[in-house]
Amino acid sequence: MTQPRLGFIGIGLMGDPMTRRLLGAGFDVTVWNRTAAKCEPLLEAGATVAGSIAELMQRVDVVMLCLANTDVVEGVVFGEDGVAAHGQAGQRLIDLSSSDPAATRAFAEKLEEESGMHWVDAPVSGGVAGAEAGSLAIMCGGAEADVMAVQPLLATLSARVTHMGPVGAGQVTKVCNQMIVGCQAAVIAEMVALAEASGVDASRLTEALAGGFADSKPFRILTPRMAASEYANPAWHLRTLLKDLDMATAQSQRTGSATPMSGLAAQLMRAHVSHGHAEHDPATLVETYRRKED
Repeated sequence: MTQPRLGFIGIGLMGDPMTRRLLGAGFDVTVWNRTAAKCEPLLEAGATVAGSIAELMQRVDVVMLCLANTDVVEGVVFGEDGVAAHGQAGQRLIDLSSSDPAATRAFAEKLEEESGMHWVDAPVSGGVAGAEAGSLAIMCGGAEADVMAVQPLLATLSARVTHMGPVGAGQVTKVCNQMIVGCQAAVIAEMVALAEASGVDASRLTEALAGGFADSKPFRILTPRMAASEYANPAWHLRTLLKDLDMATAQSQRTGSATPMSGLAAQLMRAHVSHGHAEHDPATLVETYRRKED
């Protein structure tokens, strides 16, 4: 069976390693990015760099997106000279971004009406390390036939692909994931600061609590960085976590489901972002609670 020709739009922290894994698995991959220079390193890895979305769409069977937020997804797909303007029936779109569930459903309907293309939402969890190792968790929304068709290429990127339901269900699942991660990040910051204020060596917390009910990946990643005030080379940014928590509260308003913890975590992060930390590591949240020396 011939492998589908892939297009990848969004060569950032996650898009670059995912594209490299697809190339390493033997897929024909054409890339495009708003900042064209980010595509250049992928030439050596075997990618074809398209000069426009139109050029990319002429070369591919499946187009994959990994973009910053819902607005950017909408612009790339439905903007002038975007994916919808050049797509055709038989092609599929996979959105690996974390996007708003309601908007995703609307985008999928509009894309099929305008071009005949089918949409699979496939947000990921696992961060840059997971993208590099091909161990991401991918949660999919879409028609069963579409999810089954793209499963072999998603397997290259992931340890697990789960079909959660119709279009938008993958994004709802990612929102649920981020509610847990965001609330954990907020309370881990409180916990580290409390330990320090109480005279406890916070750098030993991960050892002390390993394997217990408090143990988790966010705990193991964030606690040592907070304890050491080590914020360089963040695996993800505070603005991204805040964006996802805002989507959780928006979804709660649509469904009438209360999300008080996620709402509070979002407001704490919004205050921190307002002080210039949008592009910083969520580990910097601990500075909110640390006592400042006179």
